[in-house]
Amino acid sequence: MDIIQDMLTRAQANPQRIVLPEGTEIRTLKAADRILAEGIADLFILGDPAEINRLSVDNGLYHIVKATIIDPKKHAKKTVYTELLLDLRKSKGMTPEQAAVLAEDPLYLACLMIKQGDADGEVAGARNTTGDVLRPAFQIIKTLPGVSVVSGAFLMFLNDTTYGENGLMVFADCAVHPDPTAAELAQIAVCTASTTRNLAGFEPRVAMLSFSTKGSAKHDMVNKVVEATRLAKEIAPDLQIDGELQADAALVPEVAACKAPGSTVAGKANVLVFPSLETGNIAYKLVQRLAHANAVGPILQGMAAPINDLSRGCSVDDVYKMIIITSIQSLGNR
Repeated sequence: MDIIQDMLTRAQANPQRIVLPEGTEIRTLKAADRILAEGIADLFILGDPAEINRLSVDNGLYHIVKATIIDPKKHAKKTVYTELLLDLRKSKGMTPEQAAVLAEDPLYLACLMIKQGDADGEVAGARNTTGDVLRPAFQIIKTLPGVSVVSGAFLMFLNDTTYGENGLMVFADCAVHPDPTAAELAQIAVCTASTTRNLAGFEPRVAMLSFSTKGSAKHDMVNKVVEATRLAKEIAPDLQIDGELQADAALVPEVAACKAPGSTVAGKANVLVFPSLETGNIAYKLVQRLAHANAVGPILQGMAAPINDLSRGCSVDDVYKMIIITSIQSLGNR
């Protein structure tokens, strides 16, 4: 887990402005208190100030006073954010009255703060569903230029250091898009490579996974992975990427030598891109449980600014790590 410590150090050196819309959620507040105590990020906490102060006092969270606490229903820039939302959504039929109501919603307000340039990233989801977190993000922040799909990557810390990069691998998409097209899968691969460089700090070797290796099986699902690999190479010609590869060919040098001789990725992949959300989600959970791997994520990628969605079953430590990760993503966007 040295990579988390490395990210922490990088974040402390250049604190980013991270907004937490779920300001009265106790796990979020406890993580925020730790972040503020360690000088990792500058935090905006959204919610009823009286309730936030009461929870902070009751739980001994003495560093929360270092945060900027914003009441979504009454604050100095409410009109500015309302007008920004109306301008962004009026072509979709939004009325001034609707914009005024939504600008008071913490999840919308967080995205508006980022869009306005008043914050750098957002962490939410301890209390809200993924759909609720992503809806305002899609409407306000939108995706990166040239990217049409948002996906979720996991940092997988393995006990067996012979795999990946000294035991660290990146899996995607394990969280967002159920059935990507070949073009979307190519975008997911390129975005995951960027996430790997930015967060993990090593050069990605991307394996595009399938139940076939180099034509060993014929099926439309295999064709999708082959086409996605071709498209990813067009988007990022310098990226080390290969496919279609079975998981053992991607990970085991002896199998790679037999099934994919000459590949620069097979047998030593450190990034695995799955052909569907179904396969990715099942795979990361199996590795997490059966191999006792530490899975950190999902880390959302493809948005024009860092927006990260927590599991509603997250721990305080999960929130803490995701704030650090969001800070590093923000640094990478500059």
